[in-house]
Amino acid sequence: MTKRLQGKSALITGGGGGIGRAFARAYVHEGATVAIADIDLDKANEVAADFGDAAYGLALDVSDRTSIDRAMDHVLQTAGGLDILVNNAGVFDMAPIIEITEASYDRLFGVNVYGVLFTLQAAARVMIKQGRGGKIINMASQAGRRGEALVAVYCATKAAVISLTQSAGLDLIKHQINVNGISPGVVDGALWDQVDAQFARHEKRPLGEKKRLVGEAVPHGRMGTAEDMAPMAVFLASGDSDYVVAQTYNVDGGNCMN
Repeated sequence: MTKRLQGKSALITGGGGGIGRAFARAYVHEGATVAIADIDLDKANEVAADFGDAAYGLALDVSDRTSIDRAMDHVLQTAGGLDILVNNAGVFDMAPIIEITEASYDRLFGVNVYGVLFTLQAAARVMIKQGRGGKIINMASQAGRRGEALVAVYCATKAAVISLTQSAGLDLIKHQINVNGISPGVVDGALWDQVDAQFARHEKRPLGEKKRLVGEAVPHGRMGTAEDMAPMAVFLASGDSDYVVAQTYNVDGGNCMN
């Protein structure tokens, strides 16, 4: 049976985290060669080592245009081209509106929006030059579907990701580049441990309580896992999604409907 991503070259930003690792595993299983890109090169190399010759690590700070360009050059030199980009790198912070700082705002928009836009742009330029199309997948969030009292800036960044996915998708499909997104709900892992700790501080809760409550509130009955996101990432990277353009799919256990 032919693997769905056989011979494809993929780049996953934020690849040192749990979702990046799960996507890399799924892509390698489907035949792709995967660049694991992360601001922490040691983490990137650690993940890449799990997959032997099918993956390699590289340093990437998506908030730095020079770093983005270097990463693209690395991918081209190592894999000979680029067929799939997953814009997965992201950061989180929270605060009441009257306590939001410029530093927090700049950091979140610098990674979650600037990083998505200019990594997407760099990848699209490569794909257009190659002339064989490509797939770009942006990681949004259920936070981009609605506002939340303590999470205003993060919600705004993820709403921007959904909007950029729509605009880029409409612009790039003429080059046979499909741009789509994934909107996770609450995904168990290191990020949600950080989120839980911040909610504990702002809402005066015991550690772990917010995480338990949000998991119980998911219609499916539990928090998601990185592995729950991977099948959608494979679908959107494969030829199965050739007629899917500018969409952001909820993979959230039923939290959002649109």
